Amino acid sequence: MGTWDIGPFENDIAADFANDLDGAAKGERQTLIRRVLMRTAGNQDYLEAPDAEEAVAAAALLAAQCPGGRTVSPHYEPDEPVPSLPTDLSRLAVEALDRVLADESELSELWGVAEDGRRWRDSIRQMRQVLDPTPQTHGGALFEV
Repeated sequence: MGTWDIGPFENDIAADFANDLDGAAKGERQTLIRRVLMRTAGNQDYLEAPDAEEAVAAAALLAAQCPGGRTVSPHYEPDEPVPSLPTDLSRLAVEALDRVLADESELSELWGVAEDGRRWRDSIRQMRQVLDPTPQTHGGALFEV
């Protein structure tokens, strides 16, 4: 795993993704981000780490444009400005992040045994919260009306 820290662009795959975004035509950047998120969110098989790392990076770019979002590391993010991304990508980014954290995810497994695994998971959950600030409900209603 070519990773040097827990940040969304602090690994080799995400840095390559940033370069891909910089190399893409201005009008194609949104499409590239959407494609990465769709590939991960729609994955029904074992999710390989490179796909997950790209999805985390794409979600981070979207979260940075949301209220309460953190800016991405200026050393590793794309050099070219990312266009304003449509809000419909937020739901897709949340689905992708949920998939990254799932049991059948290589990246989740790798971070599960890493010393900073808990910090990494917390950073993904914080990003998810920025993308979907509504409180999460679990299970059914407490009582019927």
